[in-house]
Amino acid sequence: MTGGPTGDAASAAPRVLAVTVTYNSADTIGPFLSSLATAGRIDEVVVADNASAEAAEVGAAVTAAGYRFVELPENEGYGGGVRGAVDAALVEPDYVLVANPDVIFSPGAVDALVAAGQQLPSAGSLGPKILDADGTVYPSARRLPSLRTGVAHALFGRLWPSNPWTVRYRAERETETRRDAGWLSGACLLIRGEAYRELGGFDPGYFMYFEDVDLGDRLGKAGWRNVYVPEAVVTHTGAHSTSRERKRMEKAHHDSAYRYLSRKYSPWYFAPLRLAVRLGLWGRLWWVSR
Repeated sequence: MTGGPTGDAASAAPRVLAVTVTYNSADTIGPFLSSLATAGRIDEVVVADNASAEAAEVGAAVTAAGYRFVELPENEGYGGGVRGAVDAALVEPDYVLVANPDVIFSPGAVDALVAAGQQLPSAGSLGPKILDADGTVYPSARRLPSLRTGVAHALFGRLWPSNPWTVRYRAERETETRRDAGWLSGACLLIRGEAYRELGGFDPGYFMYFEDVDLGDRLGKAGWRNVYVPEAVVTHTGAHSTSRERKRMEKAHHDSAYRYLSRKYSPWYFAPLRLAVRLGLWGRLWWVSR
């Protein structure tokens, strides 16, 4: 347990489980765990390692800090790793805090998210303001991608960042006030325990990327809200190991994008559009991988 009240007040407080998934993350897990100590009241921390070469080093750091470490037998991807961490927990949480291991929490960030959750019982997920390493705000609370905006963002997002489809999808001018969103970035996300159990958390069929988009979509369809809470602030340093495997991660991103859009537009009469999406994503992957 880190910080917060004790005794009768603590027993009445919402139970918070914090989980992260590591993969060759020995250089980031220390700062991540240290920042949790001042982020708010947390009842349990579980770190799951996705069968990486640095599992032993990560495990030593986690156990030295007094937290639970789970070494998964194979790489389950992000969603599968989160599920493994949650399943290994001892507490049945009122809230599940999911974060990348290269996230640094500002003091009180978790408490601010939990407070918003207590104020908003219809909120199935709550996301903080996420800063990049240079201090700029990352647009982490976005609209759900439609076929049109998804394809346009995929095709033009890097070559023409200010294109209207990308700007609308990313909602990058709406970062300073609390609001509802279509989905919240899985880099740091507080999920209500009831909603997590109802929907089963992330879909492990998404190995990497779009598992958060899919979760936000399913939460909305189940009647839950996805709420952006900018008074809670974290920094995403971008030092996680996926940045070391750029080509592989680009392919995983495109595969997940196609999985999401093809499932959203699954009727037979959308077959030509699904083909167009597949070809467009292949073309984008070829361009960024040159």
